[in-house]
Amino acid sequence: MELKKIYKIGHIAISITLIFLVSCNAQKTVSSKKQVSNLVYPLLDTENSRWFYFSSASRPFGMVNLNPDTEIKGDWGGGYKYTTDTVKGFSHVHEWQMSGVSVMPVTISKENKTVVFKDFYSKFSHKTEMITPGYHLLKLDRYQITAELTSTKRVGFHKYTFPVKTQKAVLFNLNTILGPCENTSGKLEKNSDYELSGSLVLSTNFRRPKPLTVFFKIKTKEPVTSVERDNTTGNFLVHFSEKTPIVLMKVGISYTSIKNADYNIETELPHWNFNKTVSDSKKEWNDLLGRIQVEGGTTTDQRRFYTDLWHGLQGRKIISDANGAYPDNSGDRFKIGQLPLNADGKPKFNHYNSDAFWGAQWTINNLWGLVYPEIMEEFVYSLMQYYKDSGMIPRGPSGGNDTYVMTGASATPFIVSAIQKGIVKEDLEEIYIALKKNHMPGGIMEKAGYEHKTNIGGGLKHYLEKGYVPYPLPEGNFGSHEDGASQTLEYAYQDWTLAQLAKKLNHEKDYNYFMKRAQNYQNVFDKSIGWMRPKNVEGKWRENYDPYQYENGFIESNGAQSTWFVPHDIDGLANLMGGKEKAVAKLNAQFETAKKQKYTSGTSHDAELHPEFSRIPVNFGNQPSMQTSNIFTILGRPDLTQFWTRNVVKETFSGLSPSTGYNGDEDQGLMGSLNVLLKLGLFQMNGGTDQDAVYQIGSPIFNKITIQLNPKYYSGKAFIIKAENNSAENVYIKDIKYNNQTVKGFTLTHQEITNGGELILKMSDKL
Repeated sequence: MELKKIYKIGHIAISITLIFLVSCNAQKTVSSKKQVSNLVYPLLDTENSRWFYFSSASRPFGMVNLNPDTEIKGDWGGGYKYTTDTVKGFSHVHEWQMSGVSVMPVTISKENKTVVFKDFYSKFSHKTEMITPGYHLLKLDRYQITAELTSTKRVGFHKYTFPVKTQKAVLFNLNTILGPCENTSGKLEKNSDYELSGSLVLSTNFRRPKPLTVFFKIKTKEPVTSVERDNTTGNFLVHFSEKTPIVLMKVGISYTSIKNADYNIETELPHWNFNKTVSDSKKEWNDLLGRIQVEGGTTTDQRRFYTDLWHGLQGRKIISDANGAYPDNSGDRFKIGQLPLNADGKPKFNHYNSDAFWGAQWTINNLWGLVYPEIMEEFVYSLMQYYKDSGMIPRGPSGGNDTYVMTGASATPFIVSAIQKGIVKEDLEEIYIALKKNHMPGGIMEKAGYEHKTNIGGGLKHYLEKGYVPYPLPEGNFGSHEDGASQTLEYAYQDWTLAQLAKKLNHEKDYNYFMKRAQNYQNVFDKSIGWMRPKNVEGKWRENYDPYQYENGFIESNGAQSTWFVPHDIDGLANLMGGKEKAVAKLNAQFETAKKQKYTSGTSHDAELHPEFSRIPVNFGNQPSMQTSNIFTILGRPDLTQFWTRNVVKETFSGLSPSTGYNGDEDQGLMGSLNVLLKLGLFQMNGGTDQDAVYQIGSPIFNKITIQLNPKYYSGKAFIIKAENNSAENVYIKDIKYNNQTVKGFTLTHQEITNGGELILKMSDKL
């Protein structure tokens, strides 16, 4: 492992020592709740930076996403990028199409006072850096300031240790470009010697076409001596006494008002004990990460596992205040909404920002539904709150309004899965009506990616009339991802998931209607060549069709990858291919080819576009084909699922490095969640949307896995997986028993698992 310098600043030396001790003993001991956050490697894949990708000093799903920014312009390559050695500020919002409130501690001298407003960046070194979930420390070389960051859900907490006898200040960079949008109209006012307040406006972009105001309240432990504004840059300098060695500063944010930003501070952070806040954050992370305890594997295996799990719990962010107020930007005028309150006056749930649920059927559906059902329930009711405000369940809300990111009705499988697992039990008819609206004319299926003003790019009209979405769309371009073959496949799967809810609620006519639509995938399968293939509006197959050409009628994929996007009817797909044996042989050949490229299109999302990477037949770096290794189990060859999944994990998702990690598009925890599931050997091909929410059992990389079950939702205490005689070579399951009963078909239902018990797998290196 990489040893880091041990600092003697409060708790920090202890934290680093724990990392070392845990790493050395990880192979022998089960990771306990007290230790698991120390196993996380926050720097994973930080060379492939994305604005919302990295949040070091943050709580799970926190509104505040506090970390140093080394690249401030651009969504891709923005935020904390490992290869850039210059800190350009510490900002509080790293979110889907949102950013804001960047601050920077500085020292002032006669020589730099006039230029520091626009020239305040500082070099730093990774050698003097310490990061654990919820905490970040680094040293600003230019100023010799040690900066420490932590947070609560809605409040950033800063600790700056300055050199002695220096003029100390904190610069507020409120009129700048951060990540995906400009920060404009920045204001900062001194309310007292210990309090400031302000706001800034997030400018629009083509994804989020309505502006949003970020309000903030500042409280300091030390008195502010003065505040000055530079008229050229619009930046503010907040000055402190030369005698002050350490500056402690709280920054509460809100998207509704300064008053609520202040309330967030008073509710979540009434004290000034920085170390306590770090400890509280660590405990919160440990409690969630520690719900899964693993034993066996290598030190790196365990560290990577908890890093993946950490990603699955930090991608999507809270947007509501502690009192339940939230921004509603869905109408003609901005409004402040209010979440329903419990009897004790607290919000029943949090409201969330989120990138699309595109691909969530194979990721957070499964992970949250089993291990974090309370999170899944919150997200369902948050999505329903958007429906009550706007009349539509969104697929990627940002700043209180839908961005219409990606395509289809991707929230449908997520919500149906929560219902089928018994997580959401109330208001089912209202939920069904809301979901059905998205699948019909006037609903979200009519919209292509980021299509705000029209309802054409989704091609739903053609899908309903012809049974497929044509490519190209004859009406023209109205949004992103107008790739008809992929849209057809998505809609068919999502229709099937809605049909399952219709059946549960005894809507037989709707059930039959959506089940018929679910067969539309067959209309874009060309039996003569054995691939999914785009059709034009006249029903003619795309000429000179190359199934390995990227985005040739398929969204962020090629035809070879997306041919297998029929998660609801793998048997039906196999029949189109001439039977299960032929389907197995075809998919196996794709894996043999993809192995040469380690199953991904390069090491980052933008690399997928490069010709040398894009022609891969299976890509685990993006959502459309991340399920493919588990298809073999459905086709009656679980041994191939076991073999290929283990190989994918080994070659693609096992390292600990800033340069690699997910080798593609880590969309707000989706890839991290996928990796957790592959390493546990648990998967749900249809996203857990069938009546029994069945899991397929694969080959876990650990000898023992203990999943603590939430007693509020599930009757069992724990679900335990024991893989006897497990090793890197022994990837095959020779015998399988659950609670001493033989398991047939390599499947268990959600209820069987959540009732609790012990799954015993006997592993071998032979079939």
